[in-house]
Formats: sequence, structure tokens, C-alpha cells
Amino acid sequence: MEDHKGERLMWHNLRDEAKPNLVLVYLWCDRSNADETAALPLATSIGHCIAAPPTALADALVDANALDLLVHNLSRLSEADPDEAEAVHHSLAVLENLIDLRPHLADLVCDRTKVLRWLLARVKARDFEANKQYASEILAILLQNSPANQKRLGQMNGVDGLLQAVAMYKSRDPRTTDEGEMLENLFDCLCCVLMPLGNKERFVKAEGVELMIIIMKQKKSAYSSAIRTLDFAMTRFPPACERFVDVLGLKTAFAAFMGGITKGSRRIRLLGKFVENECEKIDRLMELYIRYSDRVKAETERFESLDLDDLEMDDDERYNRKLEAGLYTLQLVALILGHIWHSGNSQMRTRIELLLRQNKLTKDDEYHDNIGDLDGPEEKEKAQGRTKEIIAALS
Repeated sequence: MEDHKGERLMWHNLRDEAKPNLVLVYLWCDRSNADETAALPLATSIGHCIAAPPTALADALVDANALDLLVHNLSRLSEADPDEAEAVHHSLAVLENLIDLRPHLADLVCDRTKVLRWLLARVKARDFEANKQYASEILAILLQNSPANQKRLGQMNGVDGLLQAVAMYKSRDPRTTDEGEMLENLFDCLCCVLMPLGNKERFVKAEGVELMIIIMKQKKSAYSSAIRTLDFAMTRFPPACERFVDVLGLKTAFAAFMGGITKGSRRIRLLGKFVENECEKIDRLMELYIRYSDRVKAETERFESLDLDDLEMDDDERYNRKLEAGLYTLQLVALILGHIWHSGNSQMRTRIELLLRQNKLTKDDEYHDNIGDLDGPEEKEKAQGRTKEIIAALS
């Protein structure tokens, strides 16, 4: 033990900004070498206290409350000082490597420390620089597979914070590639945090729907990300869908489209969009139907030409391959056309019937037996019943 006393003293006397860099060098060593023992000579040179495989070091650091110290150290460092700004970067790198070695630490570090608050504050800063980009990346990592962290961030007003961060780009594009990557990270965080129902409510209250529509109207680089965010916000959450219609989001959405329906006036306004300009949007739907129908047909013919028994492919996998080829999109387009036909509007119904006859199209109800699987038996039965009605309407 006495042999290592000087090394431990050296570690204790290191400046705060130097410690993360020292651990980082060792952790990264393993990621470039398949043999963990290759890192041992380096470990010896920085102190026998960390002379162990990186996974063991990660466990030891957690047991010694290193996560708490690491996050606490972040709050002490001033990024106005270049050395301390570099130390922040290395601290985030240590955190990333620890999570890479031990993925369960993503939940643990957020439960035991204030790292989510620090990261949220960091990405809300107006000026862009490397550490802000790195913070957005770490935040996305912590949220992507952790419902617990998604809820934690929502409870600390994180939905509003992320909206503030992306709002800086509602009318301008990122100036550099790195800044563009940071913006994508922020939208990834926003989509992840919109998984829990409570955060969808917070999104609507914080006027997130309105912000995404504004971003779409500006047609800047965040355009597609805003559409993706709205998709997450409105999935299985009718209040967000209703807000989207109420704030005239349909006009913006259908402009994008040309490049379950709610009740009452919203339904009328939605259906009215399909009548505009001599039903041009129905024509566009039919173009998509034909395109994806051809793709699925080609994939089906390819399957029929193969000996599937040799491929050891079961029915579910065959169905998934068709979905990947475009069957899912084809089914959605068909369902939309079915809803429109079933609405009772004679002009739209006549248009659909004309296009079906012109293109000699047939309906594929293979989707019927596969819908609603994620919602339980009762919801599955209801969904399949609705689909049968739509298919019958088109017969």
C-alpha cells in the first residue's frame, strides 16, 4: 500500500480540469484495442489505483461516487477559461465512455446527480460552440432508451427548455456542419422526451405545436425535423391533433404533402382540403398509392422467385420485408383514401372511383390482420373493425 501512496497523493493534487483527461485516456484506450490487457501499461503509468480493465474501472468509479464528483465538477468549471472549457469537454467524454461501457449508468447518473439540469441549461445557451454540441449529444444519449430520464426531464420543465433551444433556428439555418448536427441532436432529444404522455401535454401547453408550424413555414433546414417532432407529439394524443387543426396547421401540412380524424368542424376543415383545386390532393394520394403498390409488387415477385425454405424465413419476417419495401406506406395511403371515400362527399367519392377505374387498382387487405397489435385485444378488434368498414366502402 505504501508503494502507491505517492501515486494517490499525485492524483489528489491534480487540478480539477486534469482529472477527467487522465481517466479519459485510459477509457478510450480500450475502445481502440480488443484486448483489455493492452491498456494495462498505460494504467500503470498513471497510477496503480486504476490499473484494471476499463469495465472494472467504470464499476469502481461508480462505487466511489465518481459520477457525483464528475457532475459537481462541471458546475465548478468556467468555460470562459480555455483550459476549463477543455476540462468540460473531457468530463463529458468521460461520461459518454462510462455509459458506453455500462449502459445502465444512463439512468443512474440522472437519478443521483443534476446532470440533466446542467445539460439542459447548457443547450439553452445562445452562442454555439463545441461544448454546446457535445452537451446536446450527451443529452440525446441519456434520453434515447430511458423512459425514466424522459419523465425526469419533463418534470424539470425540460420540454419548454428544448423548445427554447430549437426556437433559435426557427428563421435561420445553422452556420456550420457542427451546428447543424447539434440542431439534429436537439430535435432527437425533443422527440425522445415526447414519448411519455405527460410530456405531450407539456408540449401542447408550451405552444410547441405552434412553434413547429412556424419552423415548417420558414422552410429552413429544421423543416423535416419539425414534421418529425409533430408526428411524435400527435401520435396517440388527440389534444395535440386538435391544437394542430385549430392553429391552421393543415394548410402548412398539405403544402408539405404536395411537394383517425377528429369530429366536428375540424373534420370538415380536414376533408375540405381534399376538395381544393379539383381534388388535386386525392390525385397526389393516388400517385403515391401506385408508386408504393409497384414497389410491393416487385418485392413480392422477387420473393416468389426465391426458395424461401432455404432462407429459413417465417411468415412474420416475410411480412416485415414487405413492410420495408413500402407496404406500410401503401396501407396508410389506402386507409386515407378509404376515410375520404367513406366521408360521404360525392365529389371526392367520384374522383376516387374514377382514379381506381383508370388505373385498374385492386385493394390489399393484408394489413387488416396485423393492425392494433400494440394496443391490446380490445383496441385491436376495434381497429380491425374500422379497417373492414373502409375496405368495404372501397369495394
